Amino acid sequence: MNKIIIVDDHSLFREGIKLLIENEGLGEVIAEAENGALFLDILETVVPDLVIMDIEMPVMDGLEATKKALKIYPDLKILVLTMLNQKANYFDMVNAGALGFVLKTSGKQEFEKAINAIMHGESYFSNELLRQIIINTNNDNFPATVNNDYNPDNLTPREKEVLHCFCKGYTATEMAVKLFISPKTVETHRSALLKKTNSKNTINLVLFAIKHKLVEI
Repeated sequence: MNKIIIVDDHSLFREGIKLLIENEGLGEVIAEAENGALFLDILETVVPDLVIMDIEMPVMDGLEATKKALKIYPDLKILVLTMLNQKANYFDMVNAGALGFVLKTSGKQEFEKAINAIMHGESYFSNELLRQIIINTNNDNFPATVNNDYNPDNLTPREKEVLHCFCKGYTATEMAVKLFISPKTVETHRSALLKKTNSKNTINLVLFAIKHKLVEI
């Protein structure tokens, strides 16, 4: 069973997430922390499979905690919680190594999907957050990790289909069913996309697609 730590400064929210995780069999919450500093203290004694991380917290925020935690445990999986009106720099969290972003207001199904995707080695980005980024972000705001060079002839039609599916939040399994290909073929296309766009992970692929206006969410 997945061992999970919840890091959020609101105790009622932590309790709600814990109940959802345990009632739906998504894992076991082995610890909670109300800020990043306490989370790092917990990491000295236990190592989770997944961290559910808030961004804005007192003492130490989610960005700093994510950077420090991944320096200690580079393979740690971190799912970020956020609000649409939160003035968070998602790009900084991506560059720090977060694997997924989900809204605090998301329904049970999306939250479950985000956890399952990350635990299976995939990334997850809430479609509502993608819409916000598309609407509010211009090219000058994109991080250096999002490749500026784009040749429209560089990607095959199938690779563009796969990229669009990633941007729509499909898992590899869902994508395989939708495109009538195997999950292994999805991974082959993903690897090619990472190489062609000089992206380090799936989230950077999504940001690449947004930057070059390849998708509409």
